[in-house]
Parts: sequence; structure tokens; C-alpha cells
Amino acid sequence: MIKTQKVYRCFFLLCFLWSNVYGIFAQDANRVRAQHIYEWFAAGQGDSIYIALNKELQGKLSPVMFNGTFRETEKVFGKLQSKSEWQTENVQGGTLYYSDLKFERYDFRFILAFDADGAMNTIRLSPVPATSVTPSVAYNEKKMSERDITVGAEGFQLPGTLTVPKFATVAEARKVPCIILVHGSGPHDRDETIGPNKPFRDIAWGLAERGIAVIRYDKRTKTYGADCVPAGRVLDYDTEVVDDVLSAVALAKTLPEIASDSIYVLGHSLGGTLAPRIAERSKELAGIIVLAGLARPFEDAVEEQTVYIMSLAPASAEAKMQFADLKEQLNNVRKLGTNAFDEQIPLPLNLPRSYWEFANAYKPVSVAAKLKLPIFVLQGERDYQVTMEDFAFWRFGLWRNKNAFFKSYPKLNHLLQEGTGKATPMEYSRASSVPAYVLNDLAAFAHGIRNMF
Repeated sequence: MIKTQKVYRCFFLLCFLWSNVYGIFAQDANRVRAQHIYEWFAAGQGDSIYIALNKELQGKLSPVMFNGTFRETEKVFGKLQSKSEWQTENVQGGTLYYSDLKFERYDFRFILAFDADGAMNTIRLSPVPATSVTPSVAYNEKKMSERDITVGAEGFQLPGTLTVPKFATVAEARKVPCIILVHGSGPHDRDETIGPNKPFRDIAWGLAERGIAVIRYDKRTKTYGADCVPAGRVLDYDTEVVDDVLSAVALAKTLPEIASDSIYVLGHSLGGTLAPRIAERSKELAGIIVLAGLARPFEDAVEEQTVYIMSLAPASAEAKMQFADLKEQLNNVRKLGTNAFDEQIPLPLNLPRSYWEFANAYKPVSVAAKLKLPIFVLQGERDYQVTMEDFAFWRFGLWRNKNAFFKSYPKLNHLLQEGTGKATPMEYSRASSVPAYVLNDLAAFAHGIRNMF
């Protein structure tokens, strides 16, 4: 029996060693494959690249797509100056192989990935993500505590978290201001997780350290998906976002730790756009914070974002065709409510007509201009999703409002990540916390210190 156990142990040890050795050999083999594919890419040998693709991609792509991409990139961004060594990155259980290419006017990352049999399942050219040196925001149990809560309107139960400051002594304990966090577009969780980034968690922990309670919760579309619309109603901004925020405001007023006259709403992206709508429907708020809130029509932003992303690298013929279809759909949305609207053209982003009609009718800056409560508008200057043009619209529309305050941040993108140069979607795949200076500004506003803006 003992001898048998030793044999098993030796067998498992050999298997373990072989699996690790095999993994090393596989990575080395894929680096060699990656280098060959790069050489074919630089030489415009689309046929060779096509043969290296797995069957699925061969059914979607054609050799001609790869023939001139490198040459077109040099036309737009200047001659290639240098190429880095191959690096790897583990993403969602797979391994990406990448090499950074430095052109005269821009840096790109050449990214590849392979199936277990060595067939290529990913090939793309993306901007090199900007680096950030912002210290991470950490949970400090000596300064804050968290507990589970539930919010939600019309029977929709949304799990959430209440983060509250801790006080050093009982004598120091007091009711504190509260900020309710409102997500951007899409089915977000309570942390507004995007890649490795959790900006809402950062804000909650950072503000708790600064004496402010925070409510955050999973969005209705995250929890219920397609079943998020109440019976007898339609999908629009209210059923997607606003109704649940109002339920969170009502909950906040009942919590013993919170000063009921100091409840604020902080909306990010779509949440920022809807902050005036929330304040319009609630009489319980002390102020609203518009963080990268869109001021222009939604369809205009969708089109401009797509154009921007396509400008970062040469677009394939297929991508151009897809954009032409999207542009036709967006142009048709602009005709909603007129005889020129074409019922046969699909609506963009698979959103129903009710959603687009509500979006077109809602004018966030006009609604905000009628509010009497304090408004704080913040904007990252490197944000390509909601831009400094939107920030200008907020400033112009609220210039008569003495309770409106504005601040923009030169280094920040849409997720409040620091960087330099043009912002790119690749930045979102790099972990980067919300900077302390943003947290300081948010805390100052909620504490009523507004002469600094």
C-alpha cells in the first residue's frame, strides 16, 4: 500500500511538472507564432495570416483585410520607429500576446491570442493604454463600515451596500451627509465594474474616509435583465434608472447614521445626465453631482464615440459598413415624431422606440436650469465618451445659476483614470483608482465647502 502511494505521488508529481513544462513550451511556441504573424502583417501577407486563423475567424474574415493595414497605419501615423519584445497578459482565463509598436505620431499594441491547438483566435491593433500612477483606494475598517441594504421601486429588489464613516469616540459620532451613486449606461453592478476598475467602490471608500456615507446598488438591468420593466410600462430612463434612485433616496432618509437634510445624488455618465431628472422628481435632495454627464442628444454621442474609436486605427471594410448602418439608424432616430421617420429601419443598439422617444424629449441642461438646489458638474478633459463640449453646454446653460459649480480635470478619462495623450478604450483594461483630488472635491461639495470651485 505504501509503495502504491509512492507510485501515485510520483505520477502526480510528474503530471504537475509536465503541465508546467508544457505550459512554458506552449507559451514559447506561441511567441514564435506571434512573431511570424507580425512579420506577415508588416509585409502585407494577408494569405499567410488567414491560414493561421482558426476556423471561426476564417468564416468571418478574408485575406484581403490584412494586406494593406500596416501600410495604411504608416500613412496615417508615420513610419514605424520601434517594436517591443513580446509580452503576455492573462485575461479571462486566456493568454494574450502583445508587442507595442511605436510609430512617429502614435503608439499601437499588436495583440494576438491562440486556441489550444495553436490556431489564432484574436488579432487586433489597439492604442497602447496610458499608464497611471494614482494610488489605489483601500478599505480601512478603522475608518468605515459596510452593511447590505436593498433598494428598488415597484417590487424590484436591488441588492446594495451602505458605507458609513466610523468615529474615534462616541462623543464625536454624528449624523453624516450621504451620496447615492447612479450608474452609467448598461447593466452595471454596485461598483460600476469595468474591467479591473471599480470606480463606485473607490468613491464609496474614499468618501467614507472623508466623513460621508454612500449608497450604491446593483442596477435594475443588471439584476433583472430583460425582465426589468414593470407591467403596463415601457423601457425608458425612468424605469431603467430614475425610479430606483428615488427609492434609494427614501431609504436614506430613514437610516439613523444619515443627516436627512444632506442627501445628494452623484450620477456618472447616463446617471449624470439624469441627475436633474432625479432632482426634478424628488424634493428630498440637498444637491446633485453631474460626473461626466452627457448634455447633448444620446444619438449624437453614440455617433461621435464610434467615429473617435474608428479614428484610432485604420478601420476594416466590414467595420465601415457596420458604421454606415449605424449612422443610418441614428439619423432615423433624429426624425422620431415626424413624417420622415422610417418604421422599416431598425432602431440603434437594440433599444425600443419608447427609450429613444424619452431620450429625445429629455433636455438635461434645461431641466437643471430650473432647479434651485446646488449643482456640481465635473468632467475629465481626456474623456472621449462625454466630452468637453458637453461640459461647455452645462456651463453655458447654468451660467445664471449661482448654485452651480464646475470643475474639469486635465488628466482624466471617462472612468476617472489618469493618463496622457488621447484616451483609448484600452485604458479601461488597466486598473486605476479614482484620484484623491476628485474625492476631495466631492467631499467638499457634500460638506457644503463650495468656495473652492
